Amino acid sequence: MSCSDVVLVDDISGENIRVLAPTDGALLNENIVTFTWEQVEDAEWYAIQIAKPNFAEALQIVTDSTIIGLNFTKVLELGEYQWRVRGENSEYHTGYSTQSFAIE
Repeated sequence: MSCSDVVLVDDISGENIRVLAPTDGALLNENIVTFTWEQVEDAEWYAIQIAKPNFAEALQIVTDSTIIGLNFTKVLELGEYQWRVRGENSEYHTGYSTQSFAIE
């Protein structure tokens, strides 16, 4: 193996995800929710999790998925939720960006 065969993976662990929607404290009146965030450079995919009502006291983990892209749509029941997303690549991941919202 030569030096030219080594593939370096960028360390994204210090990066933060900027959530676009739904933001913390949002009150939604529609149960079709599109979760959206900004791209993290060198992230290859994103992990998204949704809990009801929150992660500390989760009655249900509604979603635990890995996706390629910057949004995810899910039909949810009325109630309170918390969601989080992080960027990942083959070696590193960002911290989670966590938001709470409710559907009325």
